[in-house]
Amino acid sequence: MPLRQLSNYLDTHNIHYQTRNHIPAFTAQEVAQSCHLSGYHLAKTVIAKVDDEMVMVVTPATEKVNFTELLSESHAHTAELASEDEFSERFPKCDLGAMPPFGNLFGMKVYVSEELTESEVIAFNSGFSTEIVTMDFADYDRLVKPSIIRHGTQH
Repeated sequence: MPLRQLSNYLDTHNIHYQTRNHIPAFTAQEVAQSCHLSGYHLAKTVIAKVDDEMVMVVTPATEKVNFTELLSESHAHTAELASEDEFSERFPKCDLGAMPPFGNLFGMKVYVSEELTESEVIAFNSGFSTEIVTMDFADYDRLVKPSIIRHGTQH
């Protein structure tokens, strides 16, 4: 679902967004650095298993998923990091690790850390490891309808 499909989705919903190319980067912190963004302002998409269901957890690049809070918010019995082998087939046109945080387009529930809701803008990978998208968080929230994880990250 690289940028073309994501752009079509955003355009269909009349969403204003910007794209930006950067040198290849493979971790969220490298992407932030490459784009001259604070890691607190770049969202990363983490795939987790909650009671054996794949979900997206969206956190600032600087943070780790707080699985205790994910368990609490999801009312699940188990929550753990999914392996790349478990989820890579769900994102066939995306660079691994560069999935955009639009679980609704992949049939996945989305949890977003409270820290990201405090910003007016969200920046994230487009599906490629050389490109980010920036848009208003309010638009992202309206389209994706994520569940908010209070204290969603741990340092």
